[in-house]
Amino acid sequence: MLSEPEMERGDDCERLLAKEPAAGRRLQVAIVDEELCYPPNSGKRIRTLNLLRPLARRHDITYLAYRGEDAAETRAAADFLAAEGIRPVLVDRVLPSKAGPEFYARLMLNLLSPLPYSVQVHNSRALREAIRRVAREQSIDLWQCEWTPYGESLVRAASGPWVTMAHNVESVIWRRYAEYESNFLKRGYIRVQHRKFERFERRMFALADRTITVSPPDAQIALEEFGARQVAIVENGVDVGHFRPNAAPRDPYRALFLGSLDWRPNLDAVKLLLDRIFPQVRSHEPRARLLLVGRKPPAWLSKRARECPGVDLLADVPDVRPHLDCCGLLAVPLRIGGGSRLKIIEALATECPVVSTRVGAEGLELAAGRHYTEANSVAEMSAAILDAMRRPEHHRTLARQGRKVVVRRYDWSILALQLEAIWREHAGGNADGP
Repeated sequence: MLSEPEMERGDDCERLLAKEPAAGRRLQVAIVDEELCYPPNSGKRIRTLNLLRPLARRHDITYLAYRGEDAAETRAAADFLAAEGIRPVLVDRVLPSKAGPEFYARLMLNLLSPLPYSVQVHNSRALREAIRRVAREQSIDLWQCEWTPYGESLVRAASGPWVTMAHNVESVIWRRYAEYESNFLKRGYIRVQHRKFERFERRMFALADRTITVSPPDAQIALEEFGARQVAIVENGVDVGHFRPNAAPRDPYRALFLGSLDWRPNLDAVKLLLDRIFPQVRSHEPRARLLLVGRKPPAWLSKRARECPGVDLLADVPDVRPHLDCCGLLAVPLRIGGGSRLKIIEALATECPVVSTRVGAEGLELAAGRHYTEANSVAEMSAAILDAMRRPEHHRTLARQGRKVVVRRYDWSILALQLEAIWREHAGGNADGP
């Protein structure tokens, strides 16, 4: 086991993994995903890339994914992964848009399908043919479904052992959508999707040789509510050398929201911030400012941010660390979500104080009042943000304690070894042979 001082020095993941020699032969592993995991500008991409990069030094990894809308980004991603020793296989189909009349027509047509919309739209003949081609050309020891909805394509096109990476228990997210949706028609549609996802996940978790969740609560749900055959936990993490405390002064009056701005749970949280939480904060503290940082913000959010006093929006930034370093706190008012929050781990790694709902910090081995401040209602969140602005040293003390937990438990090098052990346990043939 690596010591805390070793990790505090910031050795990169490859050097840390080199301290743990490979325990058997190189495996042939095929990953099936919706998109290539580069650039690392979303939680899912960050997780996937940081787990696979070090393992690509020890195993032969093929990565199947759809082409992205941005051709230049797709080329850059393919080149990056190839340079890291990961073979990209691009499927010649761009996923349909999530906007416009055709999108809503697809949503309505999905009412006739037994599959959830996210499963139906991502399952295609082109993807299944790509999976079959890889199966013919390579002796794959193990398939990994990088997002549970892709299990449908995998079980129809490939044979052999496979594991599914449940970044979230999707049906939990859909249930929470329904709880907070005020529109009667939308709530009815969401409940249909929730029921479909419950049936789908129950089937996938039963078929997979191992379901890999990112948190103990999700693992418990997969086992007890969905009857998963076997469940393992590989938590979310952080590069503790890359994300570390900075000596630059923090602005106690600047709050930060960080996350992908094309993900519905984050948009729900941002809307709550702009509509109700931040106006209350500003009414008591005129110096307060809110910085929204994330990829692909919708047009309505860009417009709204321009109109809100004290609010700034930065889209698609190349590096989030400067913002974590200068802000007084990270606000995480999530009401909807699953898995665990990379943004909280990254913030605490830099000793940025965190104010979060219980849902926001769900799945992390962090204690409210010791490592971060918990606030679950609009009033509690507003009061906690104000307290962080007025008592910055108290909240920085919590963040310093939080970093100790992050360094001990959430370094990517340790988590990659956990994933490798799962691969070896379930790989076809003799995974421990020469």
